[in-house]
Amino acid sequence: MSGAGFDAKGVRLMQLRNLVVMSVMCLMAERAAADTIDGHWCAADGRYLSIQGPQIVTPGGAKMDGDYTRHGFSYVVPAREPGAGETVSMTLVNEQTVHVALGAAGGAPQVWRRCAPPTS
Repeated sequence: MSGAGFDAKGVRLMQLRNLVVMSVMCLMAERAAADTIDGHWCAADGRYLSIQGPQIVTPGGAKMDGDYTRHGFSYVVPAREPGAGETVSMTLVNEQTVHVALGAAGGAPQVWRRCAPPTS
C-alpha cells in the first residue's frame, strides 16, 4: 500500500513541477512579446499606427508593408498623407516607447507611446 501512496505523491509533485514550469514559460513568452515593436502606438496629438510584423496601418489609415526588425520599422509615407514620399523610421526605446523620425533631416524624433487599438 505504501507504494501506491508514494506514486500518488510523486504524481502530485510532477503536476506541481509542470505547473511551475508552464507558469514560467508563460511569463517569458509575455515578456518576449512586449520586447518588440509590434503593437499599437499613439502620438500625443492623437495620431495612431499599428505594426504587426512587416505590416503597418499608417496614421492616415493605409495598410502596407515596410521594413521590419524586432526593434525597428521603416516605411515610405504613401501618397495623400502628410510627408508623402518621405521615409519614416521607428526605433523601439523600451516596452512602452518608440521614437519616430520623418526623413533624413535628423531632427528630434517624436515620442510615441504604446496604446490600445482604436475602437470603431
